[in-house]
Amino acid sequence: MWYYLSVILALVLDQLSKAWILDHFKEFEMREIIPGLFNLVYVTNTGAAFSFLADVDAPWRHWFFLSISLVAVVAITFYNRSLRHNGGGVFTSLALGFVAGGALGNVIDRLRYGAVTDFLDFYHGSYHWPAFNLADSFICVGAVLLVVLSFFNSGPREDN
Repeated sequence: MWYYLSVILALVLDQLSKAWILDHFKEFEMREIIPGLFNLVYVTNTGAAFSFLADVDAPWRHWFFLSISLVAVVAITFYNRSLRHNGGGVFTSLALGFVAGGALGNVIDRLRYGAVTDFLDFYHGSYHWPAFNLADSFICVGAVLLVVLSFFNSGPREDN
């Protein structure tokens, strides 16, 4: 149950935030929110997270990212089901759901628009972190949570 709730939460928040950006911004429009630190900006990304491979002009790229994302969501869902049957924890299910929900949010963008809508722009001076969205944030938070949980959920070790 926690897995599906976190998938829905990530997906809904991601899609609502992107809909708001699409309704209130023109492409490349930027609004300063916290001077010297944070802007909202509407950009599109045909690459992976943080514009990875966005500059590769290949016809396979769009379908590659869609396929990888969908395979990952299916694999994560099956993995979560196996954990549930083996006593997996709530936090693990939440983390996996965040990753899957974020991936699905970006899949929806790729299917609807051919690119992902990004709008969160953090910067300091002339350095800008690549723009990203809530789906990317959910994926990263879920992944970090899984790493942290792995330190607490490691089974007994045998000393050789």
